[in-house]
Amino acid sequence: MIRFLYILILFYSFSSNATENSILTSSGKISAQNQNGVLFYEDIPYAQPPVGSLRWKAPREIKTTETEIQPKKDNFCVQRPSNLGGVNSDEVFVGTEDCLYLDIHKPKKHTQKLPVMFWIHGGGNTSGYKDIYDFSKMVKKHNVIVVRINYRLGPFGWFYHPSIQNFQSGIDKSSNFGTLDIISALKWVNKNIELFGGDSNNITIFGESAGGHNVLSLLVSNNANGLFQKAISMSGYTTTINQEKAYRQDEHSSTSDFSSWNVVNMILDDKNQSSIQESYSKNELRDILMTLSTEDFFKHYSDRKSYQELPLLQSDGIVIPEEGLRKALSNPKYMKDVPIIAGSTRDEVKLWLASAMYFVDIDYSILGTIFRVPKVTLKDEDAFNAFNYYRSSAWKIRGVDYPLQSIAKTGNTNLYAYRYDWDDHRKFFIANFKKLIGAAHATEIPLLASDYKLVGGYPLSDLIYPPSLSKRFTSKNLMKFWSNFAKESIPGESTNSIKWEPYDTNKSRNGKFLILDKKKEMQMSYDSNTFESLMDELYLDTRLNDLEKCVVLLQMLTYVGNDLYDEKSQRYKGQCDRKVSEQFLIDNSSFIEY
Repeated sequence: MIRFLYILILFYSFSSNATENSILTSSGKISAQNQNGVLFYEDIPYAQPPVGSLRWKAPREIKTTETEIQPKKDNFCVQRPSNLGGVNSDEVFVGTEDCLYLDIHKPKKHTQKLPVMFWIHGGGNTSGYKDIYDFSKMVKKHNVIVVRINYRLGPFGWFYHPSIQNFQSGIDKSSNFGTLDIISALKWVNKNIELFGGDSNNITIFGESAGGHNVLSLLVSNNANGLFQKAISMSGYTTTINQEKAYRQDEHSSTSDFSSWNVVNMILDDKNQSSIQESYSKNELRDILMTLSTEDFFKHYSDRKSYQELPLLQSDGIVIPEEGLRKALSNPKYMKDVPIIAGSTRDEVKLWLASAMYFVDIDYSILGTIFRVPKVTLKDEDAFNAFNYYRSSAWKIRGVDYPLQSIAKTGNTNLYAYRYDWDDHRKFFIANFKKLIGAAHATEIPLLASDYKLVGGYPLSDLIYPPSLSKRFTSKNLMKFWSNFAKESIPGESTNSIKWEPYDTNKSRNGKFLILDKKKEMQMSYDSNTFESLMDELYLDTRLNDLEKCVVLLQMLTYVGNDLYDEKSQRYKGQCDRKVSEQFLIDNSSFIEY
């Protein structure tokens, strides 16, 4: 009898362990890796590879469960090599079109269904990949499941040309393939996540930068109805363009001078054929585009100025409403009534400004040319701070206040806003990173993940994240707020009892937001910034010369959102010539990386 019980216990233990570590999903069988108390399921395909005849089509569901899923190498989506994207190379592109995979991190031990947090990476929707971000510490400390995904990027993720869409029907007539990938991954999670111990009725989507942009887009897409219950947009924005302008634009400027028309012309020129597209039938153009290798297509897409980019998210009337993202956010017909957090960082653009030779000097003379150790100093600290202030303030208006004020019009009151201010970076002889980087774009992600280097190598991570009590405090509260929101629909209180209050709509000012910072600086606050008030402030600002003011005006009204220059620039009291400002940006192209 004792021997029988012993065998039964062993069998139960083995069966329980096998169930926990090996799961049969709708895509196949996946086994877990045990990483310090967290189970990690890697590279699960959530849709068929979008290759061959499936290029530029909506993702297709996987039909077989017989696959034994194995980790893959370099299965990120096609993109330009980039340190910021996490993949550097001398090649024209990195990645593969076969890239629709997701990962799952879950606690090893839990007794009930867990909230699911669905991460959408940033990178301008042109770069980045899931593997950079490791949220396993938040998973372990706060008992949540985190899913991270790849989705098609750049011209493979968002591309409209009549020779493609005119031959397709239904959802395939959309040009928002990357958005559809994210929706497909959400459908897979809804279908499978309970196998991993997750609650399919408690899914929070969260993403930063382009990831935040994609979060906002899912809020208005009918294709995503019922697939998530909460949303967090970190440094998001609301840019959309219609398909006609994505194909060919009549007006030309530094912000709208590249389209699928241009790309196809370059492809035709390369074939030593006429680049007049009207001389080809739509069938001929389609055959050319569909049969090009990844490299042959991408090299032409890449043959552009650094400040040019194909239009991405498109108001196609299929996935994104025709009225565009910003207007749709205020339309109850589209908006989902779910709890929402939206926020930005105080110094959104400092990382880009600090890489612009217009602002910085690099001196190698301190330790001589042998060691090549640079010292980075600001040429004009006042101008540097002014550029950052206006552009970062404009980002908050576009990415936080506009969206939340629009959403509030639909009757949603479960809204929260934040501004990330933490900037206790190192001060080395090579640079003062507190001044140069501050609370820059994406610097909050390593603190949220409690992973200060990130897998792909966050720029300067060894230098800007010193061990400190303030970093630990801020990191702990970021994880606490985000996981609380996923569990309870409210972010709750900080570890020092600061309550995060809802964003309240007020005609005389913007809604309240929480300043996420070290202990003595964390507090609720508000501002009264509008584009009009910023323009008045800019006109009187003595830190900038007249040309610099005009450049700031152009960037405020054209970046991180739809082009508002013609609509609003007349309110500025100074005299500006848009073409002169654009030429300045072209001559100093590092200004235009975002």
